[in-house]
Amino acid sequence: HQLGRVLAASIDLDVLAVVEPIPEMEIRYFSKNFQVSAVQLSDLAKKEEEVNTTEALIRGICAKLVEDAHHIGGFACYAQSDVLPGSGISSSAAFEILIVTILDALYNGQKIGPIEAAQIGQYAENVYFGKASGLMDQLACAQGGFVAIDFYDKKQPKVTPISFDFDASGYALVLTDCKQSHADLSDEYSNVPFEMKSVAKILGEEVLSRCSLEQLIAHTKEVREACGDRAWLRAYHFLTETALVIDEQNALEHNDLSSFLQLIIQSGQSSYMYLQNVYPPFETKHQSLAVGLALSQQMLQNQGAWRVHGGGFAGTIQAFMKQEQVGAYTNMMEAVFGEGCCYPLRVRPVGGYEIVPSQE
Repeated sequence: HQLGRVLAASIDLDVLAVVEPIPEMEIRYFSKNFQVSAVQLSDLAKKEEEVNTTEALIRGICAKLVEDAHHIGGFACYAQSDVLPGSGISSSAAFEILIVTILDALYNGQKIGPIEAAQIGQYAENVYFGKASGLMDQLACAQGGFVAIDFYDKKQPKVTPISFDFDASGYALVLTDCKQSHADLSDEYSNVPFEMKSVAKILGEEVLSRCSLEQLIAHTKEVREACGDRAWLRAYHFLTETALVIDEQNALEHNDLSSFLQLIIQSGQSSYMYLQNVYPPFETKHQSLAVGLALSQQMLQNQGAWRVHGGGFAGTIQAFMKQEQVGAYTNMMEAVFGEGCCYPLRVRPVGGYEIVPSQE
């Protein structure tokens, strides 16, 4: 949302759908886990009563496809997902890329590339769903693998695939669901880009990627008075974090895992202290992410890395550790947050795609 740099990876948790085109101009989405009403494609206008719903995402995707001169049509599908909803593992982005991928395969000859697919998903989430998300989650889901992304050119982000064999590194990535839902936190997420943009405006720009750390430091008094201290701190986080991504990318490209892990810790500390997205400001009793980070530091210091995952405030943390530590780490976290809270993950090498059924 500030058109900065990110390092992301697609993981091996999937949302899968069996799809059949239908002659009716509607989309019927069925899932064991939740109920979705059929979306009529004859009316693609935003519906206020659909804000924060799955139906809003479907309608928004179709509206953007039509706006961009792509084709849409009806289909029915049954979907199954092992992506945790509301936990920072990009469940909404995975869903958006699924719907775009289906419509691309059925009606557009698979001509929509990963960047455009991500932009379509982001549009639906921003405009129809009502959440001011950036583009990283959608693009990571659509692209697959490790990617460094520079969003400075909003219309054509620079996407650099990184060839790093994480499986061969001897380390594992574990996400822990700290059992605090993202539900009802949309305002907290929306405040982050709002506050950052308010700082950029004081510095004479629309977003912070057009500003420098030196500018922010020089205008500290003015920014604090106009936007508040938290906005200044969040801007400071962004400007140091977007520079840190280059170092992280270089570490992976040079197979320097030790440096990469130290940079992950540094990045996480900045999120905690300056971005302030480990728990919402009104929450004093339940700060489960903070507890998870403290436990991770206790076990993994000097031999791993840990940080808040995704947008934060609730949901999950991520931890890098030696593969032989996964069992002990999982036991420790499950004793606190419950059985099944840990997810050892692999990096998924592909993004959204069609699996063509065998003709046999």
